[in-house]
Amino acid sequence: MRNLITDVPGLKVGNAEDERLGSGTTALIFDEPATASVDVRGGGPGTRETDLLDPARTVPGIDAIVLSGGSAFGLDAASGVQAWLREQGRGFAIGTMCVPIVSAAVLFDLLSAGDKNWGRFPPYRELGYSAASNAALDFALGSVGAGTGATTVNYKGGLGSASAQDADGATVGALAAVNAVGSVVVGAGPWFWAAPFEIDGEFGGRGLPDALSQQILEPLMKGTVRESTTLVAVATDATLTKAEAKRLAVMAQSGLARAIYPVHSPLDGDIVFAASTGHRPLQDPVHGLARLGALAANVVARAIARGVFAARALPGDALPSWNERFGR
Repeated sequence: MRNLITDVPGLKVGNAEDERLGSGTTALIFDEPATASVDVRGGGPGTRETDLLDPARTVPGIDAIVLSGGSAFGLDAASGVQAWLREQGRGFAIGTMCVPIVSAAVLFDLLSAGDKNWGRFPPYRELGYSAASNAALDFALGSVGAGTGATTVNYKGGLGSASAQDADGATVGALAAVNAVGSVVVGAGPWFWAAPFEIDGEFGGRGLPDALSQQILEPLMKGTVRESTTLVAVATDATLTKAEAKRLAVMAQSGLARAIYPVHSPLDGDIVFAASTGHRPLQDPVHGLARLGALAANVVARAIARGVFAARALPGDALPSWNERFGR
């Protein structure tokens, strides 16, 4: 187990970023079309090809999920991933054509450090192509890919991932690009809200403070919620229908509430994709799915904390990283 979403058989992850730009893209590539759905809780999402993830829609599977910086400009990253997939002969067959199905969501990092004067066309299509080309079982966390320009209210945000297995042997993993309006740490830190779910000191092993005062519980938020979004992809090797994938996404949203305070604000774009690679039968479609969803929420919380824990401040960043403040 790598403690990464790629512990789920049947998928790979690639990152591409430009530190001069201060932004980047992350691509989750499935070996074969995956059954997927989505749950959106933020009030201001930026998405592509999410309507077809509704259980009532026709397309049975998707080829990739893209998480990207760049706000609406970052939606171009999905076109780059689509171009790479087409070169591999991947896609939904329609007559003699194959159309790669790429679902995507973006976060707002346009006011973070970096030069956003990119000229006529934004660079995200090429970043998407590079991210897909880089897809592998092992990938970096922190200030990479979609997490490059991410921030929280008090520390640098980043890209995180985690995984676990349930009692039936099914694997569930999460990938999170953490650009939250609120805080991932309790007060000024060093404790993470997700501490009760931490495994083997994966984000510092600091636990929680002895007591939570009213001052600590006062919500900390960025000056404007328009600057915030946390993007999450959850995957499992348990065989799910589209409706079951939707339920998994809904349950996994609880992980955001366990790791970020406050969360799901009016103009965040918080979103959770859920996908099944279908390598293992779901033992029980009711209780088995409920256990898988509970575990997915825990894994999401851990992935969010790991993203902030692994982040580093880039040149020009206004916020310190958690490791800069507490890593010693």
